[in-house]
Amino acid sequence: MWDERYSTEEFAYGTEPNDFLREAVATLPPGDALCLGEGEGRNAVYLAEQGFDVTAVDSSLVGLRKAERLAAERGVSIRTEVADLADYRIDPESWDVIVSIFCHVPPEIRRRVHADVVQGLRPGGTFILEAYTPAQLAHGTGGPPVEELMMDLNALSEELDGLEFDYAHELEREVIEGVYHTGRGAVVQVVGRRSS
Repeated sequence: MWDERYSTEEFAYGTEPNDFLREAVATLPPGDALCLGEGEGRNAVYLAEQGFDVTAVDSSLVGLRKAERLAAERGVSIRTEVADLADYRIDPESWDVIVSIFCHVPPEIRRRVHADVVQGLRPGGTFILEAYTPAQLAHGTGGPPVEELMMDLNALSEELDGLEFDYAHELEREVIEGVYHTGRGAVVQVVGRRSS
């Protein structure tokens, strides 16, 4: 499905970074950044432009090829890794920043990935997440069509146990990202830090 979505010349979610990531970048520690479910690379390329050493992981080779092309066009380099998050393991204490932007996977996979995120951050490392909440289903402006793939703050607080939340909110905002995120959205946003 993702290969098909990313197979057009057009970037499905645009080429500009996610607004929440852009707002949070000034608070991030410099260093190695991992982008989960990164698709066509807009957030990974943006982080590379800010001086991070970035690895983008996604199950779609088609999407990651577009990410590499976008990086080349912007004069930066990123590493890409084709992997299904159901099987992907994050090595402990390997990352200064981990990013998950609208990375919606089944709950059992998400819980394991988030446990890996907590362990995968170096002391002082930061996790940035934005995802749709179940309230998004009433908006119909993007995201998966089923509630179980959505996230809320209560579940994330449990799944990310071990991180200190610098910011954690559910809110509604305009999400304008390509043709698939287009309008008022119900989201949860988290900035979590692993204590030193």
